[in-house]
Amino acid sequence: MKKKVLTSDEMRFRNFKKGDERAFEYFFNTYYNSIVGFCMQFLRDEDKSKSISQEAFIKLWTNREKVQKINGIKSFLYTSARTDCLNLIRHQKVVDRYKNRQLQESENSLNMEVLNSLKFDAMSFLELERLIEKSIESLPEKCKIVFRKRRIENKKNKEIAEELGITVKAVEANMTRTLKILKVKLASYLPSIFF
Repeated sequence: MKKKVLTSDEMRFRNFKKGDERAFEYFFNTYYNSIVGFCMQFLRDEDKSKSISQEAFIKLWTNREKVQKINGIKSFLYTSARTDCLNLIRHQKVVDRYKNRQLQESENSLNMEVLNSLKFDAMSFLELERLIEKSIESLPEKCKIVFRKRRIENKKNKEIAEELGITVKAVEANMTRTLKILKVKLASYLPSIFF
């Protein structure tokens, strides 16, 4: 019986499932801009769209063994991005219903047919979230405060500097230090491309 010859994408997918970072980087480069563009439809904010897109790829990497087929990569990424975008929109509405009318309009104007066509099994990312939270909790106090305000509250460096009574340079220095610490703590779980 003749052995099936795999395409280059099928080989990359097989290698990706085994934890090959180069194969992962290929899929990252293939889909990243599309996922950012998809998020932009929801959020109208490039920084937040890029952040959510990167989160989707982190989740993909840590759950690569659960993705059964090559076309599951795209479904996984779009599903993850959609969920995080909608969660962010809901959060923003609760925090400030009146200042964020644009987000409400974005949610109302989404093409629901596209969203409904992207079906993928719900996945549990609690383990990754716990690991990241534990790593954040172990940060030096100032780094932890700056990181939470920047990445969780989505505040700009200038806003954080004003709130904490420090310079913008100090905010940037704390973020740089934080990312270096997290890179060391999470290096064995996440590919280096995220740092």
